[in-house]
Amino acid sequence: MERGGTHPDPDADPGARRLTIAVRTAFVLLLGGAIARLLTHGPADGARTGWVLALFLVFGALCLFGRLGAPGPRYGERPTARHLLWLGTVLTLWLVLLTLEPSATWCTMPLLFTGLHQLPVRLAVPLAAVVVALVVVSEVRVSTGDFNPNLVLAPVALGTVATAVLVHGRQLAVRQRRLIDDLTRTRDDLAATEHYAGALAERQRLSAEIHDTLAQSLSSQQMLLQAAQRHWRTAPDAALAHVRDAADTADRALAEVRRFVGDLTPLDLAENSLVQALRGLAERSGTPGPAVEFRLDTAPGAPSPVPGRVEAALLRVTQQALANAREHSGAERVVITLTCLEDVVTVDIADDGDGFDARRPARVSRASGRGQGLPGMRRRAQRAGGALTVESAPGEGAVVSMSVPLVADGPRRQAP
Repeated sequence: MERGGTHPDPDADPGARRLTIAVRTAFVLLLGGAIARLLTHGPADGARTGWVLALFLVFGALCLFGRLGAPGPRYGERPTARHLLWLGTVLTLWLVLLTLEPSATWCTMPLLFTGLHQLPVRLAVPLAAVVVALVVVSEVRVSTGDFNPNLVLAPVALGTVATAVLVHGRQLAVRQRRLIDDLTRTRDDLAATEHYAGALAERQRLSAEIHDTLAQSLSSQQMLLQAAQRHWRTAPDAALAHVRDAADTADRALAEVRRFVGDLTPLDLAENSLVQALRGLAERSGTPGPAVEFRLDTAPGAPSPVPGRVEAALLRVTQQALANAREHSGAERVVITLTCLEDVVTVDIADDGDGFDARRPARVSRASGRGQGLPGMRRRAQRAGGALTVESAPGEGAVVSMSVPLVADGPRRQAP
């Protein structure tokens, strides 16, 4: 097995394996031709012919099988001392044969491919030039009669072609390696980006769920307990009712958290329809705080039921809007309106509170967590395939609306 870093492994690449077989077959044929010429046109001295034949056989065996013990360098590595020793031995034997038997020049072309192709270009090109020069000298030395220009031009032309193929192959291999490295880095960067995006999306989801369940529940409990504290001495029955409501709120929050950990449907929707869940939310949110009214507007032919993830988003947005109205607006009355048409479902949460400038983005306070509500509601609406709109002005209350277009097979996906 060859280990040349810029050439495919013959055992793994069918094309490279076929090329290796072709080069070795050509080498065997040319080596056989050189031996045949030696036996038919060689010197009359049988002893000299015998040891030249032995040198040819050793040379052939070393070229064909010597690399098994002296593999070529990997890509980007220097050739090992063992490989250089093998290559030097092959070239020395070839040089001796070239001196003794001119037919050894026929092995030059396969030698260039089988011996020099794994060396760095800066070493392979000078060695190829030396080999070609030796071939020219050998051909001129044994020539007879008038000078034949082909004795010089043919080896130079063939050596130039072989060297050009060698250099071009190495350049292609380098570009291929760089392309593979770039693709590998791009794949790793893409995987890291997707992992980060997934982690960020999950973090936003967790943040929204915690904000819409635990944070709102704790806020409601705080308001109920503060109301109980105010009425503890003057109206103990009312105070006790507030404490009971706070305990019920804590129980529901605990159940919500458990379902949230299991990534399940909100508790209200697990037990009721969306209409029942919104109506129950309005009834529970009335004390203490603004009075809450629920209205239902359903057109004939409206889809029923609404897809589960859309129901969950509508419920969570309504919970958040109610929490904002109760905590920040100073409203006395809030109206929740669920409108179901043939192609869209909408929930509107309108209050008569202080209002605010809806054109200015809310500022997020890291200390208090304020300002998280509207961005979180927008993200939740987008994930459900809908959109969130807010209409408000200072002193004029606020209306928060979430609409989700519906199609036959579910909500229509909208661009974020």
